[in-house]
Amino acid sequence: MEKKIYEIAIIDDEVEILQLIDKYLKRTQEYKITTFSNPKVALDSCIRTKYDLILLDIMMPGMDGLEFLEGIKKEIPSQKVCMMTAYSTLDKVLKSHKQGAENYIMKPFPSLDALGQKVRTLLEK
Repeated sequence: MEKKIYEIAIIDDEVEILQLIDKYLKRTQEYKITTFSNPKVALDSCIRTKYDLILLDIMMPGMDGLEFLEGIKKEIPSQKVCMMTAYSTLDKVLKSHKQGAENYIMKPFPSLDALGQKVRTLLEK
């Protein structure tokens, strides 16, 4: 039986974070990763390409994660999204959950293994 390859989009204005997550998740053959540092470009692409999961930073210039989340959920209500933030304010976490985000993870990540486990759990939902 052939293994499913999950398609994941990672959106963060910090290129180092994109590279770190990309490299970690590509250790296995289970994920096809697409990274974006520009949320406006990412939104257009994510509307055209159905990803199994989007990892989305909340604080970005130009368009923040909550605006992106609203846009993607309007176009694809079933899209799975996990928010990433270094600034955990209860208000933003509650707003993202209310707008349909499945979960969130704090940056810096407790460990890359914790991030990997959260990704796997969300994909298997």
